[in-house]
Amino acid sequence: MASTSIRAALAADPGVGAGNVLHKLIEHGAPLDGPGMAFDTPVDGFPAWQGLTLGELYHRAAARAAWLHAAGIRRRDPVAIYVTTAADCFLNWMGLTWLGAIPALMNPNIPGDIAAEYIRKLRGVALLADAAHLERLAGHDLGIAVHDVAETGTGDPATAPAPFRHHADDPIAITHSSGTTRMPTAVVHSHASLFHATRRIRLSGPRAQGTERILSALPAPHAAGIMTINHALSNRSDLLFLSRQDDGAAVLEAIERWKPTGVFGFAVTWAELARFDFDQHDLASVSLWFNTGDCAHEPHIRHLVNAGSRNVVTRDGVKRVKGSHFVDGLGSTEMGHSAFHITHRPDTERYGRCVGVPHVFADVALLDTATGKEVPVGAVGHFGLKSPTLAPGYWNDHVNTYRNRLGGYYLTGDLMFRDAEGYYYHVDRAVDSVDLGGGNWLYTAMSEEQILRAIPDVRDCTVVAVTTPEGTVVADVLLSLHAGADPSRDHTEAVRGALSPAVAATLRKVVVFPDEDIVVGPTGKVRKFLMRQRHLAELANA
Repeated sequence: MASTSIRAALAADPGVGAGNVLHKLIEHGAPLDGPGMAFDTPVDGFPAWQGLTLGELYHRAAARAAWLHAAGIRRRDPVAIYVTTAADCFLNWMGLTWLGAIPALMNPNIPGDIAAEYIRKLRGVALLADAAHLERLAGHDLGIAVHDVAETGTGDPATAPAPFRHHADDPIAITHSSGTTRMPTAVVHSHASLFHATRRIRLSGPRAQGTERILSALPAPHAAGIMTINHALSNRSDLLFLSRQDDGAAVLEAIERWKPTGVFGFAVTWAELARFDFDQHDLASVSLWFNTGDCAHEPHIRHLVNAGSRNVVTRDGVKRVKGSHFVDGLGSTEMGHSAFHITHRPDTERYGRCVGVPHVFADVALLDTATGKEVPVGAVGHFGLKSPTLAPGYWNDHVNTYRNRLGGYYLTGDLMFRDAEGYYYHVDRAVDSVDLGGGNWLYTAMSEEQILRAIPDVRDCTVVAVTTPEGTVVADVLLSLHAGADPSRDHTEAVRGALSPAVAATLRKVVVFPDEDIVVGPTGKVRKFLMRQRHLAELANA
């Protein structure tokens, strides 16, 4: 059956959801020799970088379903997955959803003590872990069965039970906040919620340019990782999922080696790629960069859209031209999918942390949390969302599930404003913003955007705002410079000039961080937190 017919069949099938795309593809006649998924590490005798066909992917998932079923895993059983590679993460996720179990995907960078406490809070029945993470958990009593993930792929696919029939509300995964800065919050995703956007905007029209061959640099144990897999499978796209995202050189090498048409990542990925002169690399295959999580900064976007190439329709037919598209989609784990969309090209000019307009399925409000009412055009408010993509809540945590809701809206923790044309702009996370009095605020994310736009030498930056013992607010700015920039140059006045007068008045010092000292986290929020903590510790010890 043609891929367009498969996509139409999936879109029309009300039983398709985030937990059964693999099975539904085969049910609707997708060729078994068509695209499945590729990994950057060997798995089950398949070499790294070699794509598994749909049939091979199905059998690898079936082997794990058989093994896990023999180990006593049943429907509704929460099972933690604490592994290093994307292959181990996703193949075991598929095996567990096959059984109707509830996979809890864990960030591989979580320290052992935090991981142990998080696993206990899940109140699950088992843990799947690789050797490195089993060693990290040594000495911790988890009170559940612990299985070496190296064994799960040895099951006999022929003995796998019939796939579980998911209801729309059934949980198909638990993901979490980073866990590298505090105890993770466990977010539940349902069969329907994590597939709604794929059905509404990915399968309802032609396959988007750049999604024919996708390289994912997203964290594997993230909701965005699951969505990317289902997006690629549903659209019959080739997909390579990287296991690491904290090395810009490795991502760039993967692009040159695998020749994707689209690259998916978080904002921190683009900041890392800004280290490199793209004229020295072959990126011609890339026509699409897709961002989610934190919205991206203008200089990083411009660096990307001026690279690659894309098809354009002219009077003389379709031609390939230099330059690519960048789709920005502000999203969080709890949102299930980005609520906004905007596309940048080399010739577009709507920046200033503009995240675009809402998707058709997103009911968006910017709220005054004191009154619960919407703020007027141009005023900053707390972003509230009603959407079928929203996570049902937090696992074993009703307090936080309901604390973050107001007037039927989920409060994402983001601060935004909208303009008279209906475009939305992200200024900061609420926890990072500081009230300066007199109607003035220090928005760290918007301040970082202003600095990056104003000073070409700066590749990335972090604004750290603290309150002194005297009660005054001071801001320190941590700079990462482009290669070739003079690290001894004093950028203080240039930084001051980039900021609003009220924020500039709080400036205490500007510090250049050498590249070797830059903290690279899976998301920009983690990066900012870790750099802030390191800087504050250095100030305390000075």
